[in-house]
Amino acid sequence: MAKPIIAITGPEKGAFGPRFLVALAVRLYGGQPLQLRPSQKPADNRFDGVVVTGGHDIDPVLYAAQPEVEPRYDAARDKLEMAVIDLALTKGLPILGICRGAQLMNVYRGGTLYQELHGQREKTSHRWTILPLKTLCVHPKTWLAEFMGSQTARINSLHNQAINETGAGFKVSGTDLDGIVQAIEDPEYGFLIGVQWHPEFLLFLKKQRQLFKALIAATANKLN
Repeated sequence: MAKPIIAITGPEKGAFGPRFLVALAVRLYGGQPLQLRPSQKPADNRFDGVVVTGGHDIDPVLYAAQPEVEPRYDAARDKLEMAVIDLALTKGLPILGICRGAQLMNVYRGGTLYQELHGQREKTSHRWTILPLKTLCVHPKTWLAEFMGSQTARINSLHNQAINETGAGFKVSGTDLDGIVQAIEDPEYGFLIGVQWHPEFLLFLKKQRQLFKALIAATANKLN
C-alpha cells in the first residue's frame, strides 16, 4: 500500500528545525512528507493530508483588523497556506495546524485573533519556551481528549498571538490556565485540528506524538 503523502507548509527559507521534526513524525507513523514553499503551486502537487506549521504572525488584513503590533508578516506564505487550506478542505483532506497554522485555519473560516497576549494573561507566563512547562486543559468529549487520553497535558509556548473568536464549524477543545484557546477542532469534518503549541518539539512525549499518529491514520483511512 502506498504511503500517504503529507504536505508540510512553511516559509520559502529557514524553519529547518520545525520542518525536519514534522517530517520525522510523519515518517515515524508511515507517511511521506512533501515540503511546500510559497514559490510552489499547491495544485501542482499531489498530497493526501496537510500540516500547516508555525512561524510569523498572520497579516490582520485577512481577518479585517487593523495592525496592533509591529508587523512581522509573510504575505507570500499567507497566500500559499490559504491556498493549501482551501484545496485541502475542498477535497476533504485531513489537516493539522500548528501554532500559526491553527490561527490561519481559524481565520480562513472567518475567525479572529488576539494580536498581542500580554493583556490576556493573569495566571500564565508570557515567556517563550520549547520545553513543556505550561498546562493544557483538555476539554472532555473532544477528539483532542481522545488523542491525549487525559484531562491535562504539558505543552510548550512559542506564540504571541492566539485565537479570539472561532471560525465557522470550529469548537474549542483545549485552553490554558488563563482560558486562552490552545486547540480547536471541527467534529463534523473528519480530521481538522489546530493546536497553539508546537508538538514537533515534544516528540519525546507520547501524548504529543499521538497528534501525528492520528493525522496519518485519518489520511490512510481516506485512501483505503
